[in-house]
Amino acid sequence: MKIAIPVDEKNIKSNVCVSFGRTPYFLLHDTHTKESVFLDNSAVASTGGAGIKAAQVIVDNKVNALLTPRCGQNAADVLKTADIKIFKTTNASIKENIEDYISGNLPLLEEIHAGFHGHGGK
Repeated sequence: MKIAIPVDEKNIKSNVCVSFGRTPYFLLHDTHTKESVFLDNSAVASTGGAGIKAAQVIVDNKVNALLTPRCGQNAADVLKTADIKIFKTTNASIKENIEDYISGNLPLLEEIHAGFHGHGGK
């Protein structure tokens, strides 16, 4: 199972980023092999549509689940079409959120916001 998490830094000890579309990086973690890789988020500098572009990065990397504190409607639609589940992170620690996901203790993200559409999102 491959999961993705928006992160502030390329460091496993970093925190989960509060912004999905404008996160600087994504951590991709394979729950079977325990291998983690960091990806630059090419959507971070987009003038618009960052959430959709970030969601496409997740889809293109064949991720099964996204762990994030929030997600906009347009990005959620892209992820849903690709059958990627969205889980709500419960604290700032990347490691704890991964452990909570593996143990089944992360809830699905139910509150999808309308998006920031040109407002910068931060």
